[in-house]
Amino acid sequence: MQKHQEIDGSILSYLKFQSPKENRGNIIVFFLIFLDVVGIIPLLSEPFSYGYFLAGIIPIVFIHLWAILYIFDPYKYEHSYYLFFGVYGIINTFVFFLNIQKLSSAYIFGESHTITFVIGFILFLALIIGIQFGNIKMIETGTYRKLQAKGNNINISPIVAASGIGYVIGQLILTFIYDYSIRMLIYVLLFGLLSIFTAFFSTYIHKYFYIKKHKEIVKQVYPEFGLPKSKRNQKYL
Repeated sequence: MQKHQEIDGSILSYLKFQSPKENRGNIIVFFLIFLDVVGIIPLLSEPFSYGYFLAGIIPIVFIHLWAILYIFDPYKYEHSYYLFFGVYGIINTFVFFLNIQKLSSAYIFGESHTITFVIGFILFLALIIGIQFGNIKMIETGTYRKLQAKGNNINISPIVAASGIGYVIGQLILTFIYDYSIRMLIYVLLFGLLSIFTAFFSTYIHKYFYIKKHKEIVKQVYPEFGLPKSKRNQKYL
């Protein structure tokens, strides 16, 4: 306990890990609900667009193949799981972006919608980048430590909030300019809100490198981190 107290509290608060078994559960749940159901089904639905389907299915297949490692041996690959899950967050957010664009091109634009696609993609990049900066700011200001100490009575980073709100509003404005359908606005709003959620998973990429940078602290606090299941204390599996 004394050793833990000697380590910076902000570092400890960020280096909070779920068990490998819980990591595997995250993959099954989030992939099934957010990527396979909410993400893929709209891409396959009518009116079908081969271009959007191809743009989405390639990263989707890639991340599913990568996920096999963590389904079968989440203990051995406990560290790289964070890199994997961060990439998943970007891919899932990108798939939601494609669904917004597909709906827009099918029900709003007649032929060319290059400008709105480019603007939408810029908003997508801004969301991902803004989330990263917001995450780093939350570490530096000790927000994660306060969040763990006080439950949910802490405000999220203004950068994260601004990135998410800006993304949703930006997509809604693009939709509103070209279409006044309430149904379209609802679809864009829902995909936009889900995008904020999945985009935050992209911060796991930063966490992967943060763990690597502080590997001595990780081993001090979690001596079994990254070890195969057979070498771990069965009590903490």
